[in-house]
Amino acid sequence: MPRIKRAAKLAIGATAGAALALSGTTPASAGTWELKHSHQKICVQAGYEHSTYLIAAVVGNWSTTIEMGMRNLPPGTTHESAPIPPGSNYTDPEDGSTTINGWIFLRFPPSSAKVYESRLTASDGTRTESIPVTISVKDWC
Repeated sequence: MPRIKRAAKLAIGATAGAALALSGTTPASAGTWELKHSHQKICVQAGYEHSTYLIAAVVGNWSTTIEMGMRNLPPGTTHESAPIPPGSNYTDPEDGSTTINGWIFLRFPPSSAKVYESRLTASDGTRTESIPVTISVKDWC
């Protein structure tokens, strides 16, 4: 009987230790990636349609798909992007280069002159990061 009690206590202790260790970890998708900062600027000529694209780099590693998007666009502007599948991307320590893995295609309708402070976003469904994009609609670019 004492052996069974001792084995049960050891099992309970090991289970409690594992539970405490696991409770301090974060999910694989949380906090292991970031949207590399680069303030981008676009100039669109007023009164004309315009198509262009933005690029971005998500660095680190992630276990869920990261969706790219845009916020605060000029009225009528559409955007499309391809999801970034689970994986990793790191800055090269030798030359500082980073592979671009995020692309957003933008189509602007004819509009009048104005400056928009938009945001390029990346989200894994748990966390969202964004970087600024200044869109200047001008009479002449």
